[in-house]
Amino acid sequence: MEQEATSSASSGCPNVINNNRDDLGPSFSAKQRKQLHLRGLLPEHTETLREQVDNRVIPLLKTKQSDPLAKHKYLSQLRQHQRSVFYTACLTHLETIMPLIYTPTVGEACQKGVKYPTGAAMYISKSDRGEIREILDNWPHDDVEIIVVTDGSRILGLGDLGINGMGIPVGKLSLYIAAGGFDPLKTLPITLDMGTDNKEFLEDSNYLGIREKRVKDETFFAVCDEFLMAVKDKWPNCLLQFEDFSNPHCFDLLAKYRDRMLCFNDDIQGTGAVVAAGFLNAVKMSGVPMKDQRIVILGAGSGGTGVAHALVRSMRAKDKELSEEDAFKRLYLVDSKGLITEDRGDSHLEDHKKPFARKDNEGKQHKDLLETVKNIKPTALMGLVGAKGGEFTDEVIEVMADNNDRPIIFALSNPTNKSECQPKDAYKITKGKVIFAAGSPFDDVEVEGEQHPISQGNNMYIFPGVGYGAVLCRAKAVSDEMLVAATEALAESVTEEEEKEGRIYPRIKRIREVSAEVAAKVMLQASKQGLAQEKVEEDGLVDRVLKTMYCPCDDGAQ
Repeated sequence: MEQEATSSASSGCPNVINNNRDDLGPSFSAKQRKQLHLRGLLPEHTETLREQVDNRVIPLLKTKQSDPLAKHKYLSQLRQHQRSVFYTACLTHLETIMPLIYTPTVGEACQKGVKYPTGAAMYISKSDRGEIREILDNWPHDDVEIIVVTDGSRILGLGDLGINGMGIPVGKLSLYIAAGGFDPLKTLPITLDMGTDNKEFLEDSNYLGIREKRVKDETFFAVCDEFLMAVKDKWPNCLLQFEDFSNPHCFDLLAKYRDRMLCFNDDIQGTGAVVAAGFLNAVKMSGVPMKDQRIVILGAGSGGTGVAHALVRSMRAKDKELSEEDAFKRLYLVDSKGLITEDRGDSHLEDHKKPFARKDNEGKQHKDLLETVKNIKPTALMGLVGAKGGEFTDEVIEVMADNNDRPIIFALSNPTNKSECQPKDAYKITKGKVIFAAGSPFDDVEVEGEQHPISQGNNMYIFPGVGYGAVLCRAKAVSDEMLVAATEALAESVTEEEEKEGRIYPRIKRIREVSAEVAAKVMLQASKQGLAQEKVEEDGLVDRVLKTMYCPCDDGAQ
């Protein structure tokens, strides 16, 4: 379908060529070229957006084959100046584009301080207190449906990157658009500049953020409160997603605001939902009933405890007779001090870990992961530690293989070099028996002549659908029940063919279809709970969701 011209004829070419952020290039039709005074400024040949992507964008990416960061920068420029071309590339070549605009490449971009042009995002600093609502009026687009906000304090597994963490909300919103169907002009990436504790940045004259130590909690929460209430005042139906806030701020913000405005935390809730969905499918493959599962989780931060809570909710949703107490008993969380127990002598056990402290250890303490795995004999092992990588040693994997016909191993930390183990090692040591998922993209693994596709427990399977569904029905909040509905929708979206291939998640190329299914289930649950402000009718809902999704493709490609 031909795009509407974005400037009036009387405005002439300067607006289109110099100021417009959606230069279609050779995809401007003859009608648009005449209307926008572009005749003579472009070669005569016209081509579709898809042709532009296939003939120019993808070949150009291949010429930068050995440098993912160069590809990331190129795609950032494309997004800024040729929005329709960029999102056509995302929709038609997502498996190629996704690792370049988000994990793992975005981590390197943040570390190296890749800058984003003026007007591409917003920076709100502690110095803006008392004026934040006024500052939000400077954003050039009146209608905002979704905001991703970070304070840069805990970027991926890379630590405090200050305002250089802006690449995370920018990249995340690209996925909300490509996978979830949000309109690019209704998205807003924001970084809250609260200072930084990164010594390198504090001493770097090129660092553009506040070169002061991070603010104390009193100031932090005062700035956050003013910011969040300003967002709610300006865009009352906007969904706000918290991203990469450090512990315990991430838990505190979610607890305080989840019932006051439409918001959620992807690190806690999105990660939990996507891992729980993969686990539901892995349990079916393993042949071990849910009631007999024992799950060891390495990492007890926002990701680890978020996953643990999601597993409890999903297990109880599947087994109505299962009590919350019994569901918690199936989980064993391991942090830097070993298995978390009530009597291991912690001077102060963080609040988010307390629900998982074991009471049944009979005074025995397991000091590390290997000791825990040997003694607990888990059916499933999950890693969300985000440390140096390689925590699932050969010996740990061997113990899992010795105790299970089909061990479930999820190495979920990212970027790639932070993964708890390499997929090839897990498959080789278990002789292909493992049911495996990774947090980052990996190539297929061959063991004894058999190909094994690597399922990626990517939050992109969850957050775009949750967000889009919540916005479409104008939900008042994102409830736990809505997230369980999203988990079940994702688990059920895996086709019979994908199951036969050994996949516990659907193929990435079906992401829009999956997001529509997730969004539909989220909307129905919101309506059931009285949280939806728009009427939700189940009949034909998935198709209606798909039809509302943003699509730049003039040849109808999805």
